[in-house]
Amino acid sequence: MAKAAPGEQLRLLEVQALDGKLRGLDVQARELKEDPRLPDLHAGVTVAKSDLVVLDTAVSDAQRALTKAEDDVAAVVTRLERDEAKLNSGTGLSKDLMALQSEIESLTKRRSDLEDTELENMEAFEEATAKQAAQRELVAKMQSVLDGVLDEVRSKLGGLKMERDATLAERAELAATFTPELLALYDRALAKYGVGAARLFHGKSEGSGMQLSAGDLVDIKKASADTIVYCPDSGAILVRSEEWG
Repeated sequence: MAKAAPGEQLRLLEVQALDGKLRGLDVQARELKEDPRLPDLHAGVTVAKSDLVVLDTAVSDAQRALTKAEDDVAAVVTRLERDEAKLNSGTGLSKDLMALQSEIESLTKRRSDLEDTELENMEAFEEATAKQAAQRELVAKMQSVLDGVLDEVRSKLGGLKMERDATLAERAELAATFTPELLALYDRALAKYGVGAARLFHGKSEGSGMQLSAGDLVDIKKASADTIVYCPDSGAILVRSEEWG
């Protein structure tokens, strides 16, 4: 069986404490990345931006409709002014002037109808742009809230990373003081079971939190102090001390 001085086995608990801290920092980082606010905020911004695209399209359509109505009115006005100028000149045959008068009346009505359409399109355009502006403001506010949460998460993650890097450095420095053989046994248990070393305290393994059976305790007591023994439940190296009973 593998052996190590009791004092060296005891110092493994210092390594375990650092590894436990690292695991806790990783859990905190994972929880931060899975912040329950983020999915709803991301979804809300996505929907709001999608709605804005629809409103942008509506504004473009309304703008084209208004431009066409304005062009139609301008075309009729140009033709009407030309006809009125020709009529006012008094030149031409009587029947031509009468036809011109009839066309002016028709163009005047056409102009009125087109101006009504232009007004309707102008109102539609103003309504569309108002909705667009309101939606843009909504998107900006929702994006601001999302960005605020993301900044908060990133800031906390940055703090955790700094703490983790410092803990890793401390762990590496401590690990270098152990024999490679002992550290390998510890690391193997840590990788396989999640706990590398734990106290045996009054017959209870702090690695599993379970009270050991009478048979297991008898076997452990028979082992010499420098013999490395393992928790039957957690697989961790059990660190013993007479003071811990």
